[in-house]
Amino acid sequence: MSGELLALLLLAAVAPGLARLAYGPTSADRMLVAQLLGSAGVALTLAVGAAGIPEGGRTVALILALLAAVSGVAFVRRHAARPGDGGDHG
Repeated sequence: MSGELLALLLLAAVAPGLARLAYGPTSADRMLVAQLLGSAGVALTLAVGAAGIPEGGRTVALILALLAAVSGVAFVRRHAARPGDGGDHG
């Protein structure tokens, strides 16, 4: 499977998540979509890199993965301080 086709399939799989990002009922829903977009960004970067486009694709993918992980940890730490509610703190 070529890198371009894989990239298009990944974009098509992530597109429905954008609606959830905009209209998600809670901040936890929005954070999960942000994690999905971060994972898809890593996969897209590696797919485009496999197609022979820039050499620094691995570095960009690593940075995207680290940002997604740090944002997930920050979200959990913020919401763990307020137990007993639905998780939506605007």
